[in-house]
Amino acid sequence: MMNKITKTITGFLLLTLLFVFSCQKSNNNKLDTVIEGKATIYVDESILPIIEDEEAVFETQYKAQLNLVSQSENEVLNALLNDTATIAVLTRTLLPEELKAFQAKKINPKITPFATDAVAFIRNKSVNDSLIVLQEVYDFLKGKSGSTIKGLVFDNVNSSTARFISQKSGVSVAGQKNVFSFKTNEEVIKYVAENDGMIGVIGINWVFQPPLDLQETVDRVTVLGVKGVDSNEFIFPTQDNLAQGKYPLARVLHIVNCQGYSGLGMGFASFLGGERGQRIILKSGLVPERVPTRKIMIRNNITKDKN
Repeated sequence: MMNKITKTITGFLLLTLLFVFSCQKSNNNKLDTVIEGKATIYVDESILPIIEDEEAVFETQYKAQLNLVSQSENEVLNALLNDTATIAVLTRTLLPEELKAFQAKKINPKITPFATDAVAFIRNKSVNDSLIVLQEVYDFLKGKSGSTIKGLVFDNVNSSTARFISQKSGVSVAGQKNVFSFKTNEEVIKYVAENDGMIGVIGINWVFQPPLDLQETVDRVTVLGVKGVDSNEFIFPTQDNLAQGKYPLARVLHIVNCQGYSGLGMGFASFLGGERGQRIILKSGLVPERVPTRKIMIRNNITKDKN
């Protein structure tokens, strides 16, 4: 009888130890907390410079290491939907059908808007014309005659800039005559800087804050003022015009977190939307979701410096 009781107690203790060990192993598999650890973030390539800036400050402030994977919009979305990625930065929010796909897997994405940027047109600086009519771009894509545009250059047919212009014009940019695509915004800038008459389509952040080794190339291109379809004036994608809603090709940036626990996805999203992250956005030339506050110190007494 005692042997049976002893065996039962021993078996129970073993099961308890196995359960505790299993829980500890499961927790150890999580490589991150809100402000500590490692995480991989997939980033739309057209907005990579600003996310690299945010990453650099975030990593110096916390014990965190972020691995940024730069891809086209379609590649980032596919990585999210296929569970390859759990954190992503996009130039749009998720569509209803995309949300349903996540909900079917019992995943509730946390989506945080944090900035406004723009799709911009650039041209070789040797060409004096710094203006472009948006309707003329649409007519060019539709193959209508009379356009003065010789060719459009996109980063990638699967990119957010290509999708954005396709939606605006009502025609896919893929496969159109005299429409060219490369792989990255950097390649578009280099091509336009070396070829007169071609118009590049990029994320404006690549001009506002290019990598140091690209600055000389950026100096050889001009950002064009755009006349909207229902507008009578040409608007440049400046920070003021974006903030006032005047520029016709503005878009809102979002971070999408599908981690399902309190990890670096939540921490980085809070950082982007917080005081420090929003100041980095403001300094970059983009428009923060919330304007950072300014602290003003008022002194009752003013002391004069002694000579």
